[in-house]
Amino acid sequence: MVTTAVSPLMLVTQTLPMLEKCKTITELRQLHAHIIKTNLVNHTSTITKVISLWSHHGGLHHALSVFHRIQDPDPFIFFSLVRQMSESSSPIEAIVFYAHMLSSLKNLDGVEFSLPAVLKACGKSRALEEGRQVHGQILKTQFLFDPYVANALLRMYSELGQVYLAQRVFDKMPQRDQISWNSLITGYLRVGEIELAHGLFNEIPERDLVSCNAMIDGYGKSGKCELAEEVFRTMHHKDVVTWTSMISGYVCNHHPKEALGLFREMLNQGIRPDAPALVSVLSAIADLGFVEEGKWVHTYISTNKIKLSSGFIASALIDMYAKCGHIENAYHVFENISHYKNIGDWNCMISGLAMHGLGHEALEVFLDMSRKEIKPDEITFLGLLSACNHGGLGYQGRYCFELMQEKYKLVPKIQHYGCIIDLLGRVGKLEEAVDVIQNMPMEADVIVWKAVLSACTRHSNVAIGESAALKAINLAPEDSSCYILLSNLYAKVGRWDDVGKVRLMMNQRGVQKIPGSSSVLVNGTVHEFLVGKEMNVKHSVEVRSKIEEVVCRLKLEGYKPDLSQVLLDIEEESKENSLILHSEKMALAFGLINRSKGAPIHIVKNLRICHDCHSFIKLVSGVYNCRIVVRDQNRFHQFKNGSCSCQDFW
Repeated sequence: MVTTAVSPLMLVTQTLPMLEKCKTITELRQLHAHIIKTNLVNHTSTITKVISLWSHHGGLHHALSVFHRIQDPDPFIFFSLVRQMSESSSPIEAIVFYAHMLSSLKNLDGVEFSLPAVLKACGKSRALEEGRQVHGQILKTQFLFDPYVANALLRMYSELGQVYLAQRVFDKMPQRDQISWNSLITGYLRVGEIELAHGLFNEIPERDLVSCNAMIDGYGKSGKCELAEEVFRTMHHKDVVTWTSMISGYVCNHHPKEALGLFREMLNQGIRPDAPALVSVLSAIADLGFVEEGKWVHTYISTNKIKLSSGFIASALIDMYAKCGHIENAYHVFENISHYKNIGDWNCMISGLAMHGLGHEALEVFLDMSRKEIKPDEITFLGLLSACNHGGLGYQGRYCFELMQEKYKLVPKIQHYGCIIDLLGRVGKLEEAVDVIQNMPMEADVIVWKAVLSACTRHSNVAIGESAALKAINLAPEDSSCYILLSNLYAKVGRWDDVGKVRLMMNQRGVQKIPGSSSVLVNGTVHEFLVGKEMNVKHSVEVRSKIEEVVCRLKLEGYKPDLSQVLLDIEEESKENSLILHSEKMALAFGLINRSKGAPIHIVKNLRICHDCHSFIKLVSGVYNCRIVVRDQNRFHQFKNGSCSCQDFW
């Protein structure tokens, strides 16, 4: 019987297609054994494919074990491993292996195929010095004329923040393609050089999806929403990244209505939002403070079976519900997270409870977190200190402040000190608050001094208040609230001449007072009111009439306007008329006119609610038998049956 020998070429022709179809590690083991038996281990294409498959299925360790059995590996086998290592979680190994390759190969022909991968590894490993050494090799060997190598070098410098070195590479490139332009634009955006990126973007021969998306993201992060919109509206093709970048830009620049509108437009266009888009739009809804849109997004997430673990969606939902006044819904999401709760979920829950003045509940969540051995971070303790602050829990606040340092070895930041100082000020321990400031390891910022000044206004301490105001104004001469707090302090103690001097100083410096603004959601439409006048409401006479009706009814129940809240030297009748036109009262009146039976009224105010409005709304909740939720600058107030969840401590 005569046997026919199979030629090496035929073996390769038979084996390579089988390697291409290989799907499991069992199949790979069988094919590898076949390659060893048929002596194909020295065939470059075959063994390179085997190494690539072992790297994918069994990890780099298995791939290297195959490599070390090859007697005389060529540059292409080295290239395969360098590329696999550059994509791994330890890209520094690619740089070490590349150095080993250079010392092992007798002939460096084909080494240029490994250069893009090793440059990528340098970028990912933050290995600037090694990258510059590879750059030197490229200059000596003239590989800069290879567009793949040149682009990889340009991208590496851009990723490492060395944009001026990237620019030098760009300028010396004999040929530039779209990747070259996009890499340099992205590099400039990464280090915040928005004007240089803008100039390149205007010079680019052809704007593609990558360059447009990069500029939208860059413009948004640098506060140039108008330029981002201009690019967005001129794009013929948009992907999910385009929409997400524009929505995120609106959110970052405090345009939540525009972000929500664009999200609706995105869905109408049939674009399925990714996790970052959902997180951004939930953040926008949280800023607006109205829950119905948030519930719709939550339903969308559930209907489309989007995992809450994707891109911090669970944290965003908890945050949204808390900021919309629905802390029960926030807690329901928190309790029903099926995956392992990350630190962000815990922090959002604690911060949400803090916002609602639920200090004891926030401490309970922290204890549960400790029992589950989740290590807290600085944000955890910021939420806890805020919870103690809003709940008037002085002892617990100090305990948490000591705990973060002694047990968890966390160094307090200015925000943590600010919470402790604010807590001391609220309970009238102003001298102790000043002592904390003097012993801090950092200089106090304007927020700290404003906390002291606000406490001084509450407790009529002019001496400390004037000192705090001077420091606050020096740190933030354009911040109107510094002047207003000082003016309010003087007005409270009847120093009207000093009130006039503060107002004159504001006029001379061109500082404008931020007007009080309140919004209420009625029939899916947001209605906004400014102090002293109605906005976006046609029925202004009806609103004013309703306020007067409510005031009359409340006076029968013992309501007396708190005229001390009008910090102007005017007649008492004028003071009472001024109080009537506070924005939250107008929003409440409009809500009472249009509310559905049994439905709560949700109001969002941009400043801190005043004492008179707080007393007024408490009475309304009892007399009119309705639940009223007010989110002011500091926290939530849940009014029901004539009382408030803050227990008059805010």
